[in-house]
Amino acid sequence: MSDQAQALRQLVSSKDDLNLQAPVRHSARIITVSSGKGGVGKSNFTLNFALALKSLGQKVLLFDADIGMANIDVLMGVRPKYSLYHLLKGEKDISEIIELGTHSLPFIAGGSGMADLFTLSEADLNYFTTQIEQISEEMDYIIFDTGAGLSKETLKFIVAADECLVVTTPEPTSITDAYALIKVVHSMEKDVSFQLMVNRVIDEGEASQVADKISLVASRFLDMKIPMLGYMSDDAHVMQAVKKQVPFSIAFPGCSAAQDIYRVAMKYVEVPQFQPRETLSGIKGFMHKWLKRTK
Repeated sequence: MSDQAQALRQLVSSKDDLNLQAPVRHSARIITVSSGKGGVGKSNFTLNFALALKSLGQKVLLFDADIGMANIDVLMGVRPKYSLYHLLKGEKDISEIIELGTHSLPFIAGGSGMADLFTLSEADLNYFTTQIEQISEEMDYIIFDTGAGLSKETLKFIVAADECLVVTTPEPTSITDAYALIKVVHSMEKDVSFQLMVNRVIDEGEASQVADKISLVASRFLDMKIPMLGYMSDDAHVMQAVKKQVPFSIAFPGCSAAQDIYRVAMKYVEVPQFQPRETLSGIKGFMHKWLKRTK
């Protein structure tokens, strides 16, 4: 795995040898995955969704942006050597802190560095922006697994991103909190794009009922449409995989949850690209909007 990680880092570092005046031809689509409350399987969904996208030939970078509760590395049974902290302290560059997890999935561990991200000087923020832009040209998607709930840090990520996938379950408190998250974000930025992911359901019918509850209320009171991206079955294999520290889509590829997640990924890549909310989109747009909120 160390050889694969080195190869990825060399790919990113080699960009320094290119003509820096050439126009940027590609920038990753920025996705945040969030939930109104903890315990709904958000990080598990995020990790397996990223792996499913990668299996479909997409270039994905997973960014663990859950302050204080980062656990993407734990779900993969990987001990990252470096994290965002080392980048922000100037000890390593972006190519050096990228780790390769299950099935060589590139990811950045957040750790304590996530809290530092919101207290950086302007010079340090500019350095961080340059570093993120460097890797974004190599990726199709950068997925931020944010913290659950309504922390100011989570909200800043959601408002700045191209799209937010909201994970909920059929539990009444989860549904209520998911809508609360959407409502607060909408009050900050009217045109944030959302999709719903309903976890731990009996079948598609139950998932549709949950999604309809949120969608109808959002349509009535917020005048916005929130489609359901998909659902994931309540599957005992998920917890078994957590205990093994192996993503369930890898440990049990034939289980119902794994099949569901692959359907979601296939649907996602087939959806026509969204219309950007501003003239800036992708990572440049994300950093522009995120920095405005950070000041």
